[in-house]
Amino acid sequence: MDQKPVFPTFPMHFRGLLLLAGMYTIAWSAFYKWFGPQLLKWMAMGNSELASLPSNYFGTFGIVVGLVIFVSAFYPVSWVWLILAGITGKIITAIWFTLGFAPELSWNKRSIFHLIFNELVWLIPLILIFLRSLQVKNYLDRSDSGA
Repeated sequence: MDQKPVFPTFPMHFRGLLLLAGMYTIAWSAFYKWFGPQLLKWMAMGNSELASLPSNYFGTFGIVVGLVIFVSAFYPVSWVWLILAGITGKIITAIWFTLGFAPELSWNKRSIFHLIFNELVWLIPLILIFLRSLQVKNYLDRSDSGA
């Protein structure tokens, strides 16, 4: 008996999550780009003795990552590698924030909140969406080759 595997579906709410993750990343990154010193002062709980941190570069990189995630929502199965690039970008921004900003800001509830909820929590749905889109892409590639 030759049974075909069940066709994996890519739910529409996954696209919505990609759009939301992209917009959320763009919004927070825009704060770093255009309001960096004020945002960092607020995150440091009012400590005005901050060194010159590269918030403009951090924000610009985050906007690019957010755009990549946002654009990947239009063709998530075809552009599965854009989702992976977005995941990689989120990991890079988390590491950048941890090593570049957190020592200066000191670990407090605001900096921990930013790291966890703006960088790390988004990795869970992004990884799940990447795996599902890869599963659908592989199934379609197998079907096209006649396997």
